[in-house]
Amino acid sequence: MNALNIVKIGGNIIDNPEALSGFIKDFAEMDGYKILVHGGGKEASRLTKDMGLIPQMIDGRRVTDESTIKIVTMVYAGLINKRIISGLQAAGCNSIGLTGADGNSIVASKRSPIPVDYGLVGDINPDNINQDFIKALLRQGITPVFCAIMHDAKGSLLNCNADSVASAIACAMSRMYDKTVLTYCFEQPGVMRDINNADSVIPHINESDFKNLREQGIINHGMIPKIENALNAVNSGKVSKVIIKHAKDLLNNIGTVISQ
Repeated sequence: MNALNIVKIGGNIIDNPEALSGFIKDFAEMDGYKILVHGGGKEASRLTKDMGLIPQMIDGRRVTDESTIKIVTMVYAGLINKRIISGLQAAGCNSIGLTGADGNSIVASKRSPIPVDYGLVGDINPDNINQDFIKALLRQGITPVFCAIMHDAKGSLLNCNADSVASAIACAMSRMYDKTVLTYCFEQPGVMRDINNADSVIPHINESDFKNLREQGIINHGMIPKIENALNAVNSGKVSKVIIKHAKDLLNNIGTVISQ
């Protein structure tokens, strides 16, 4: 089985117990080697507000100060990660929850404050992903489930965009598998021309399309980093396919395909 599926789940699916339960069941049924990456921004934002702080977002990316890194670590690496792990175990999928610090699996670099200071936010180079460790887990029949908290190998935790984490893992692990597919699952059927029309899914997007759609305002906010990371993956030359789809369609061949 020299093929690997990397799936990223986020958006309102994580906040919806019924939707999350359905996704976990489908993910558990996927054949072959697989890795799950999850976000959890909405729940982190709620807890941030509950603690009297104001979440700050720029172009779909969270600004992370010292207080926020504590909150997102608790939510991403704790509550949400273990909620997903317990669901996968119940569905018969043996899995392990990980941050980048666990097993030294993923090292990130603190993002430059120029031109925008995002605080304790990291970027990941696929060369800094411990492929051998991850592959060893997969070969033992253990499915890694990564949250978006990484480390800098200097003792600090960094908040990373979960879409970026999934893209970097796909780029790194694709060097070890004949076929690597990256799937972004959220609460919409794909990238749509009209957010209010589920029938307006754009079947294919390449780099030129992305530029035009962004200029038109059709692609905006959190969809921008998602497609940027999808393009990074396909442009790496190793990732076989990237698709953006509704979580309920995980096992169906529909959605928006991102290509070079």
